[in-house]
Amino acid sequence: MNLASNMFVGGSIPMGLSELILVNNSLNGTIPSWVYSLPSLEFLWLGENEFTGTINDFQSLSLSYLDLSNNKLHGMIPSSIYGLVKLRGLYISSNNLSGVVKFEKFQNLQSLTGLDLSYNHLMVSFQNFSNFTLPKLSSLHMSGCNITQFPYFLRTSTQLTSLHLSDNQIQGNVPTWVLDVGRNSLSYFNLSHNFLTGTIEQFLWKNIEYVDLSSNLLKGEVPIPSPSTRVFLMSSNQLTGALPSTICNLTSVQVIDLANNSLSGSIPQCIGNFSQDLSVLDLHMNQFRGRIPSTFPKGNILRNLDLHGNQLEGTLPQSLINCREMEVLDLGDNKLNDTFPNWLESLPELQVLILGSNRLYGPIGSPETRFPFRKLRIIDLSHNQFGGHLPTKYFQKLVAMKDVQDDELKYMGEYYYQDTVTVVMKGLYFELIKIQTMFTTIDFSNNVFTGKIPAVIGELKSLKGLNFSSNKLTGPIPSAFCNLTNLEWLDISSNMLSGEIPRQLADLTSLAKLNLSGNQLVGPIPHGNQFDTFENDSYSGNSGLCGYPLSKTCINDEAPQPPPFDQQDDDLNGFDWKIVWMGYGCGMVIGFSVGYIVLSIGKVDRRVRVMGREIRSRMVKRAFLARVGTRKW
Repeated sequence: MNLASNMFVGGSIPMGLSELILVNNSLNGTIPSWVYSLPSLEFLWLGENEFTGTINDFQSLSLSYLDLSNNKLHGMIPSSIYGLVKLRGLYISSNNLSGVVKFEKFQNLQSLTGLDLSYNHLMVSFQNFSNFTLPKLSSLHMSGCNITQFPYFLRTSTQLTSLHLSDNQIQGNVPTWVLDVGRNSLSYFNLSHNFLTGTIEQFLWKNIEYVDLSSNLLKGEVPIPSPSTRVFLMSSNQLTGALPSTICNLTSVQVIDLANNSLSGSIPQCIGNFSQDLSVLDLHMNQFRGRIPSTFPKGNILRNLDLHGNQLEGTLPQSLINCREMEVLDLGDNKLNDTFPNWLESLPELQVLILGSNRLYGPIGSPETRFPFRKLRIIDLSHNQFGGHLPTKYFQKLVAMKDVQDDELKYMGEYYYQDTVTVVMKGLYFELIKIQTMFTTIDFSNNVFTGKIPAVIGELKSLKGLNFSSNKLTGPIPSAFCNLTNLEWLDISSNMLSGEIPRQLADLTSLAKLNLSGNQLVGPIPHGNQFDTFENDSYSGNSGLCGYPLSKTCINDEAPQPPPFDQQDDDLNGFDWKIVWMGYGCGMVIGFSVGYIVLSIGKVDRRVRVMGREIRSRMVKRAFLARVGTRKW
């Protein structure tokens, strides 16, 4: 929709207009020139649209609130904005604005209460002005503005409630005055994704609710903020020492994320029941020892418990059965010694269960409830000592794995925290920093399961990945696997499977990785579709197999032949065979695969990573402000 062609059709522009509010209306094109010349305009809210072009000079000296955020505007900030002396709110984040912004230009805007320049291509510079202040400023958001130093003018601020300086290049120790600014007023503080070093002894804010210092280089012990804190994020730093029991003073906290540090000692027992509001407890990739706390009370709302990659021992605490809101339970890569926790099957919201790389043992058994694991989509029991037959009766009940979901991209998590999980995909470990709600996988590899692969697996039509490798499975490959039309990788290697490879598997056009090696399979290898792309290592260790891509030919006349492509002709035309097959029949396979890899290995341009955090940051900011009952104006 174009604003110029749809406003005031058939009539003149009302020059006395004081408010123009058209937020989130998919408006496009340039902002009409008449908007800039309205003499009485006080409120101009055009955020969340698709406006392009530059921002022109404003003629109205009455303008109090200007919101052009989340558009596609480019160019520099017009000089006229610095002369709008009545301006109280300036929000131009998430555009393509560029240029150097010398902050002293804002010195005439003494009425300014809210300023958001985040996520453009700006370079904001500060100087230590002895007399420069913005006395009424309550909200300063300048994420992704190439800032290299702290805004020193804030040292005397007494009304600041929100400070957001993430995704910049601020280095060195955090000055004491920064941790004291807005001592009685500050509620939102975000300095994540910078290069901060040194230690933080304590936070001095009395009413802080949101603290994010994640992805820096901070050292020392964990500093505990005020009991008023609701979101506490210090992951991906270099914190050491024990987790102080004073963390249990945060009686209203909702999210604690201290992952990817070097914390050690035992997890305080009080961590399980100190806050009835706790939704996320993420302590993965630390060095915690001892037992998992056993104090999860009835009525708790814990949604995500991630203790992956520690050195925890003992059994799983049965008080976890009280976590009726649990969606993600990741206890993988520890030293837990227990049998399979069948009692977890009754958790009605559980979607991700990671128990891999522990010392768990014994058979899995049969369900004891009518709808066990009814929402489970990701299960990893790999690298344990589970035995007996595969749990056919459980597979029959995995409802969420049977229903193929739509292709809409949705992710698990909440505004303050994004769920992550480490999985084996196509033979490689990946950390998914976002978990798609349509991502479904089973990994029972590296155990001692015996017997046949149940045909009921073919009913799990939403499966993206299936890994039964390195067990003691026997019998044929079920032809019912041909129903797994969403399957992208299948690994049943290193077992004792026999018989022929079902020809129907060639119909799995989404299959990008296949590993059948180390079995006792015989007969011709199917051909067509994805099977024409798999190399020798997919079939090695099966002396009875024949046909392409193996050098061993089949005896009968109907033996499969190499794919009908002339390698030499392809090369002469500038194509490489391995590139050609990637586009053959894969459809969304490659899209998902590339997405998973980009999210996990992080080898992307900083601007791409910043854009991802920008979207999340906006969601966090809005959710936080909405929850605490404040508005940016």
